[in-house]
Amino acid sequence: MVVKPVSELAEVTIRSMASNGSGVGKLPDGRVVFVPRTAPGDLVRVRVSAVKRRWANGHVDEVLRPSEERTDPPCPLYERCGGCSLQHLPYTEQLKWKGRFVVDALSRIGRLEVDEVAVTASPKPLRYRNKITFTLKRLSGGRVVAGFHHLRRSNYVVDIKDECILPEPELSSAWTSLRENWGANAARLPAGGRLRLTLRNSKSGVYLFVQGGRSPWNAENLVNRVPSVSTVWHHPSDSEEIELVHGRPHEDVWGGNRVMLIGDAFLQVNRGAAQLLEEYVKVRAGFPDTAIDAYCGIGQYGRTLANLGTRVVGIDVSAAALASPFVRDDENYQTVQGTVEEHISDYLPTDLLVLNPPRSGLEHSVPVQILAAPPKRVIYISCDAATLARDLYRLAPVYSLVEHRAFDFFPQTAHIETVMILKRSGN
Repeated sequence: MVVKPVSELAEVTIRSMASNGSGVGKLPDGRVVFVPRTAPGDLVRVRVSAVKRRWANGHVDEVLRPSEERTDPPCPLYERCGGCSLQHLPYTEQLKWKGRFVVDALSRIGRLEVDEVAVTASPKPLRYRNKITFTLKRLSGGRVVAGFHHLRRSNYVVDIKDECILPEPELSSAWTSLRENWGANAARLPAGGRLRLTLRNSKSGVYLFVQGGRSPWNAENLVNRVPSVSTVWHHPSDSEEIELVHGRPHEDVWGGNRVMLIGDAFLQVNRGAAQLLEEYVKVRAGFPDTAIDAYCGIGQYGRTLANLGTRVVGIDVSAAALASPFVRDDENYQTVQGTVEEHISDYLPTDLLVLNPPRSGLEHSVPVQILAAPPKRVIYISCDAATLARDLYRLAPVYSLVEHRAFDFFPQTAHIETVMILKRSGN
């Protein structure tokens, strides 16, 4: 039930932070209010945008007294762009709060007694992303905007030229060149009112993945003018197939192995932080005889184990990911295309189960299947603390949490990657 606010403006002291990066305070009537771009200790004048029975949303009208924790955000578009949420905090403060977000979820949702979760910092707090996706909209009068969605008006796109501080330099340069050369009304891109443009930097260079628009599309007129983009993929809105429209698939190196990148195959966006996490997982995995690599993607965890002699089954629903094989294949690694919930019981029990699900976590039947034939150990890698905590609670009848660590894959945002090591009771 939405209640009309008594007053549009209110003075609020920010006391804490929510897991989405918003500051948390109280309105004069006692309701909790969530205010993006605020820091604990800030005294702010808040313009209330929506009030419900027990809580409200608002945005900053004016910072009346800044907190000592606050810093000047480095991005000139930060007050409007919805791409980041923590630039107004020093990086050390970002790490502190991210650890608290995980502890809070484990305690509140997972009912686990965890006092602290250590957070490993990203080697680069800026210019760390090897992949960036922009939304392009064609507007009336031939005008084009391309960038990220607006902080408060999600149907608006903030036009981004070279201001973004997250992508690696090669991607920033490619984006600038792409904008300069896509022509009037972006005519050298596929026709359509809205496109998603993804640039990825790999060891082979930069490639472009275009989602939306109609086929066929001749990309030559564009890439001839943008030499920094060597390969182009297109997923038209009128087809289920991903098309290679220019160049050839890129090779990259992950975990010491070369991999072919097909289409928009999933890889972590922060190479430096991913290497730290992968080493952590490798050490904790040890040398099991058998393993399941669930939600395996291109298989960077499972194939590393296979190279050490473990017999591994990798399961993933994405044909594009499974079609991105490591150049050096391993006979110990078997792949199965389909959902984890459809196939995992066929390969249980096992010595080690590696779970790396999407943000939504495990489908509800997966924990049931795991508990019916429990592996000796589980390594659960998550990008969402809330769904992670929910799934750990579901696995609690059989498993104990023996070790945990978080890795900051996404500096300047509230997102955090977390690894949980579980051991089967009675081992």
